[in-house]
Amino acid sequence: MSTRKARPINGATGPWEIVIGMEVHAQVASNAKLFSGASTKFGAEPNANVSLVDAAMPGMLPVINRVAVEQAVRTGLGLKAQINLSSVFDRKNYFYPDLPAGYQISQYKQPIVGEGELVIDLEGGDSVHVGIERLHLEQDAGKSLHDQHPDYTYVDLNRAGVALMEIVSKPDMRSAEEAAGFLHKLRSILRYLGTCDGNMEEGSMRADVNVSVRRPGEALGTRCEIKNVNSVRFVGQAVEYEARRQVDVIEAGGTIRQETRLFDARLGETRPMRSKEEAHDYRYFPDPDLMPLVLDQARVDEIAATLPELPDEKKTRFIASGLSAYDAGVLVAERETADYFEEMIATGAEAKASANWLINEYFGRLNREGLTLADAPVSARANSQIVQMVTSNLISGKIAKDVLDIVWHERDADPMVVVEARGLRQVNDEGAIITAIEAVIAANPQKVEELKAKPKLAGWFVGQVMKQTGGKANPQSVNAILKKRLDISDEG
Repeated sequence: MSTRKARPINGATGPWEIVIGMEVHAQVASNAKLFSGASTKFGAEPNANVSLVDAAMPGMLPVINRVAVEQAVRTGLGLKAQINLSSVFDRKNYFYPDLPAGYQISQYKQPIVGEGELVIDLEGGDSVHVGIERLHLEQDAGKSLHDQHPDYTYVDLNRAGVALMEIVSKPDMRSAEEAAGFLHKLRSILRYLGTCDGNMEEGSMRADVNVSVRRPGEALGTRCEIKNVNSVRFVGQAVEYEARRQVDVIEAGGTIRQETRLFDARLGETRPMRSKEEAHDYRYFPDPDLMPLVLDQARVDEIAATLPELPDEKKTRFIASGLSAYDAGVLVAERETADYFEEMIATGAEAKASANWLINEYFGRLNREGLTLADAPVSARANSQIVQMVTSNLISGKIAKDVLDIVWHERDADPMVVVEARGLRQVNDEGAIITAIEAVIAANPQKVEELKAKPKLAGWFVGQVMKQTGGKANPQSVNAILKKRLDISDEG
């Protein structure tokens, strides 16, 4: 059940509600295309990965890719959706230069996957349940290249015939935040499942976003479709702009035309592309070259048994281990992140301390240096060692950062060896700490006098003692001994 707070947008004449649905095209993770054996490898020379079937040569017949079908089933199961044991491929007829056959093989009234659900976690602890209307398989079109010659358009058919899953949501989203959250969560689930790599820059995942506005509680308004949005951030920006545009049009006395629009990321605005087609415009009919697709329930059950632990279940388990909902959410957002964290725990690090270290220190450094976890120079085992040394009081938090810096640049360095070789062990010896404190007091008699009137100066003394010991003194011990030596009350 959704726990969202209403987020209407305010127009000159009162509040408006945004209604959003999404159609996400996700390229199936498969080495071959949907109906041919041609390669799906990205980055090949134009028209290098094209079979006679993809080029729609006369007499060439499509043959279904079993892997693509099973990937669609796997995705449907991951979305807690109904798997239809019988589905039909249809021809969707339209003309475009990069569509050689003049039609696209897709699914219309009988898709392979029916209704499901996806839960979006929002800031502040809100959650929204978004219904999945359907998932169907279809083949991609090619690509028209308009920038290769001043007078001609070239056609690259490398993408023609690539297997796509079109995942259609219900119009259950009500804000740009929810729309962006839906795409982010869906991408995460697909990557966990291994059914799509989610690489939006390479075009293997893109979204068509349907936006309309209405007065709260009224019937749905006329929707506009924003075509081929290729980043989570752009989805949010496109929704914000388009909703405001529609409100301004209606409040000025105009009407919204149902149309397809494009999002210009450079200008941050949508612009008209063409009038929006209806299903009858495509003249769908069952593809005569393909028999109905019939699945065996036993095989569906076998696929279900191989599903990994998905983000929601993993998040619940992480929270049960002592993590906050926020920390758990950050760690499960990407499978690689969750796996890295779990490897740290498996090698002995405490869960909460590991989460704090990763989120506040390690991930921050990766971001600053433009690296991903896959490029990370420090292994999960090494980070686990650093965290364990901090929690066992072998080193301080400050020294831990220094150790990370050393291991970062010396990739094969063992954190424990670094600590021992460089004498970085935390000073827990009370006598050594007292000696350092006395040295600081003796060097700063004026500050001692000021402390009587300004108890907050105790923090300055702690800093000086830490400096005196090269950052190696145990901060808790320093605080306790200082309070006793200088007669500082806890209230002060």
